[in-house]
Amino acid sequence: MPDGMITKGVGGLYTVISEKCEYFCKARGLFRKNDEKPIPGDWVEFKVTNEQLKEGYLLKIKKRKNYLIRPAVANIDQAILVVSVLDPKPDLLLIDKLICVCESKDITPIICINKTDLGSKLEESEIANQYIQTGYKIISCSVKNEKGMALIDEILHDKISVFAGQSGVGKSSILNSIMKKEVMEIGDISIKIGRGKNTTRHAEFISIHGGYLVDTPGFSSFEPQLFSPNQLKELYVEFQQFENTCRFSGCIHINEPDCAVKNAVKSGKISMERHKRYTTIYEIIKQVKKEKRGY
Repeated sequence: MPDGMITKGVGGLYTVISEKCEYFCKARGLFRKNDEKPIPGDWVEFKVTNEQLKEGYLLKIKKRKNYLIRPAVANIDQAILVVSVLDPKPDLLLIDKLICVCESKDITPIICINKTDLGSKLEESEIANQYIQTGYKIISCSVKNEKGMALIDEILHDKISVFAGQSGVGKSSILNSIMKKEVMEIGDISIKIGRGKNTTRHAEFISIHGGYLVDTPGFSSFEPQLFSPNQLKELYVEFQQFENTCRFSGCIHINEPDCAVKNAVKSGKISMERHKRYTTIYEIIKQVKKEKRGY
């Protein structure tokens, strides 16, 4: 049986690319019986029922490297997390939440600071400096003057990549600029609420440089119930080098005495702002767990 990758799924019909040829496949009832749902990014085995019309049906979903719940996409290599210098105001708490999602799913996060033409160098560096200790790639860009577009284009080679970030930061504009055509509808910024309209309707994989790119509607949400409070610290890569030198082996790096991570924050080796947001996310997860227990 041939195999291929699902690049799009709408209304129960899945587009599968195999050996540079697209087929349109339906899912067998067996998937519903086994509580399985094919999603874009899945590698699948399928059977061709009409070669002329390129029709078939899915037989099997191969093992996933990872998957996201909202939107439902699988086998992602890297996430370009877009934050704007201005308009809308940068939501770095959201970026940190998305980094946690990436770390938990073995997805490489890349920080993209967009709309640099709207802000000052100081405002741009204030964002970048909070992530230097993470070791993540940081790209400053502006669609308006094409700054950073070549760098983003380069990192997409041979990778399956997603764009993520708050509405209105310019994800679709960046994608359209790289593709040299409008492949995603761009929403206007609402003056009243300062957010972009949700114009991207579905997750669709777009072939580029030997890899695939997807603009992900909904991947600006964080599911705190999927994490435990004690797991959170493991998702902060800049904490790891100090982890074994805390006084207590189970140190959470918030209120404990002789905490090496907190000392690193005080000495500037870890961003104070990042640590503050870590504490905020920790409390969010802790509260969700408490409510789930009912007390």
